[in-house]
Amino acid sequence: MTETFSTGEAVERVIAIGICRAEQDGTERSVKELGALLLTAGAQCVGEMIQRREGADPATYFGKGKLDELKELIAQTDADGIAADDELSPAQMKNLKASLGVKVMDRTMIILDIFAKHAVTAEGKIQVELAQLRYTAAHLTGLRASLSRLGGGIGTRGPGEQKLELDRRVIHERIGLLKERLKELERHRQVTRRARARAGSFVVSIVGYTNAGKSTLLNQLTNAGILAEDQLFATLDPTTRMLRLEGGEELLLTDTVGFIRKLPHHLVEAFRSTLEEAKYSDLILHVIDASNPEADTQMAVVYETLRDLGVLKDREIIAVFNKWDLASERRLPRDIHASRQIKLSAKTGEGIDSLKEMLRACLLQRRLSFEHLFPYSDAGAISLIRKRGTICREEYREDGIFIQAQVPPDLFGRWN
Repeated sequence: MTETFSTGEAVERVIAIGICRAEQDGTERSVKELGALLLTAGAQCVGEMIQRREGADPATYFGKGKLDELKELIAQTDADGIAADDELSPAQMKNLKASLGVKVMDRTMIILDIFAKHAVTAEGKIQVELAQLRYTAAHLTGLRASLSRLGGGIGTRGPGEQKLELDRRVIHERIGLLKERLKELERHRQVTRRARARAGSFVVSIVGYTNAGKSTLLNQLTNAGILAEDQLFATLDPTTRMLRLEGGEELLLTDTVGFIRKLPHHLVEAFRSTLEEAKYSDLILHVIDASNPEADTQMAVVYETLRDLGVLKDREIIAVFNKWDLASERRLPRDIHASRQIKLSAKTGEGIDSLKEMLRACLLQRRLSFEHLFPYSDAGAISLIRKRGTICREEYREDGIFIQAQVPPDLFGRWN
């Protein structure tokens, strides 16, 4: 009999735990989502446990009795670790590790690990490392004891084990260096924004809860060819592509990082410049997973994050109810912030043409009626109007070319 050996990395077996502070506070849904995050991070969620109490125990997160139950569940499931649905303090992490004898993680650590796994661009990697180092600096006392002996797995990507052994001074020096690099990249982003503004580009930002189908929608609209998988945070780095509409008008579509419950504040700060792309757009497409029974809750999370970033003010929003082909209920949740809404399937393409028509209507409603007589020596200006506006009438006269058109405000002001 030939014996076979697996050379692959062992899959971590983890129990997801949480604290229910009030009835119907969404803890059960949040813990199930934590299980999905573990799966995305490469682990297997082998159990769930929730304790109902007013707040987490400051020393051990769970109370003593529930901690004993957790020990039994760990033994029954042969779990390698636990993951708390809240961010743990250094003391909680240290005490849980000592009491349970398994790896201890929290929601923030898992999300940071997924971001480290999926970051592709230089900016994305810097943002992830900055967030991880801030988390490490805040948890350094507890992490040194609990993570120094780890050989790999969730929570050890990015800065890595070596950086966890650095003292606070060195970590903060590294944080300062990364912040300077991000400032340089932000300056470049601002230059790009100013160039778009000078060119009069119509910019549309795609936002939504993670795994709502933002990247799939961008691929369907523009053939962007970016990664689109059925998992949380499949793509992180913002992608901008041009979309040419039926009438020849052009607009820029930007995909942004997905939102989630309890998005770690370290990540929000590190990714602020990326998340704020929506702040400088002319229109927001809010992509909602219509097939998800938690669509209402997910919408609330998105708008809470946008509000914190100062994005909602004076911004027109289209609610895009994606995955309509999979929705069991045909009732749409209400998006009170959206001026328009549409049902579609980014995967099958159903409703995409209607969305393009809606985008064109939004673009055209910002156009101004314009008429001007151009001398033949200035005929080149007409090609600019044709590219960025819509010519309604073009008449060749003895003294020049008479144009009636619908144009963006910046072109209107150029000749009036």
